[in-house]
Amino acid sequence: MADRILVTTDDLEHAVRINGALEAARFHTTLTHTLDEARRALRREPPPDCIVVTGGLHEPGAAQLLALARESSISTLGLVEQTEPDAKGLARRLGLTGWLGKPADPSEVTATVRRLLDRRKLQQRTGIIGESPAIQEVLVKIEQMAPVSATVLIEGESGTGKELVARAIHDLSPRRAKPFIAVNCAALPETLLESELFGHEKGAFTGAAERRLGRFELADGGTILLDEAGEMPPATQVKLLRVFEDQSFFRVGGTQPIKVDVRVVAATNKSLKEEVAIGRFRDDLFYRLDVLHIYLPPLRERRADIPLLVRRFIAQFAKEHARPDRPFKGITPEALQILVDADWPGNIRQLRNLIESMVVLAPEGEIRASDIPRDIRERGRGLPVRVMGATRDVAGQELEFIFRSLVELKLQVEELRRRLEERPQPVEVIEVGPGSALSAPTPVDAEPASEAEVLYRPGMTMAEVERAAIEAALRETRANRRKAAEILGIGERTLYRKLKEYSLA
Repeated sequence: MADRILVTTDDLEHAVRINGALEAARFHTTLTHTLDEARRALRREPPPDCIVVTGGLHEPGAAQLLALARESSISTLGLVEQTEPDAKGLARRLGLTGWLGKPADPSEVTATVRRLLDRRKLQQRTGIIGESPAIQEVLVKIEQMAPVSATVLIEGESGTGKELVARAIHDLSPRRAKPFIAVNCAALPETLLESELFGHEKGAFTGAAERRLGRFELADGGTILLDEAGEMPPATQVKLLRVFEDQSFFRVGGTQPIKVDVRVVAATNKSLKEEVAIGRFRDDLFYRLDVLHIYLPPLRERRADIPLLVRRFIAQFAKEHARPDRPFKGITPEALQILVDADWPGNIRQLRNLIESMVVLAPEGEIRASDIPRDIRERGRGLPVRVMGATRDVAGQELEFIFRSLVELKLQVEELRRRLEERPQPVEVIEVGPGSALSAPTPVDAEPASEAEVLYRPGMTMAEVERAAIEAALRETRANRRKAAEILGIGERTLYRKLKEYSLA
């Protein structure tokens, strides 16, 4: 069945030419002249697969039409005027799936529509839901990276859908007919992880009653996902390097190298750069993994996608848990807004589980604000914090904490220095030492040091420099903490924590 394209006639000349090109490409097209016509077309069954808005993007009607399309997960392509100063920003504000500048070549419009439709089908096949620019960028990267065999590193918080992205890369690749094998590196102790990845020979260790093939052998010709790669122990990291270098490895207890052809996709909820900086992850392995990179944003960075996810999950679970005596009505606008405003530390996984719970338990067959747990209504306050595994000894935990604190402090000071240098009236750092002119007695009529100056003396620690910078910013803003935080380039919460830490509150 031909894909259905809706073309608005805001720019009639462009609309007629584009409509002809789309028909020639065997799309089923409909021209709409008013907003009401377009709305009716969206509500018809089946709805259009893509909408081409030929003009009037600054009109309220266009914004309404695009909002309706977003709610229905319909792709949109906007044609932007040559005089538009910020075409990309306009497309982002309107939530367009794609945009082209005018004058637009009808063949280019047709190719773009086809690409948007292919991307929509990719979303439907993989379950990657979202219309936000961040998710559209992820989909573009998947399309670009899938055809090659280079290693991919996927970084993102827990619950953002890293495995979905890895599977999408495999499903679009030439290796799609071969196995996709996932290994959770954090779920197995070091002694078992090596055997799980590389296999073992009979008698290699106590309990090895027979030869066992490892995940790399099972994935030969296909793709292996190393989930939670940041948790991989050092000894395994060394052996994994050999696989990258010559595509071979030894089974545990084996003497013959095993050759494999495997594409490696690694996923992590940590910053591997930070892990390298504190010495917990090998830099040479990091460079091997980080050939191609995808960052999956947390849900709080793409709130525009939350209504789509909520409606999709409600439809799914209302069908799964259907009860004849209680048809499910949906969600109230007030409850939906609370979910959009929540912080979602568990991201999509947390949202999905919550929706399923509320669909089952909502007393009126509709999710209302009162049905949402209090910790969600309060934007995630009081939620549990992830604690490092208890298997590490106390000394190791303390050392890791010190390393992390030093790295964080170094980054904060560098960012603070950069922000201060960029200010119109930069803070002046004056070194005071035995050989400095400032160490001499100051004449009575000399001008006092400016309140914006931070005095640095040899021997001062980084904490003392940071405290002095905070004091200077507070003096300059007359104790306005919000403005002081902006000057320092840190969040207000971070500033409050520092004030308490340095007893400046």
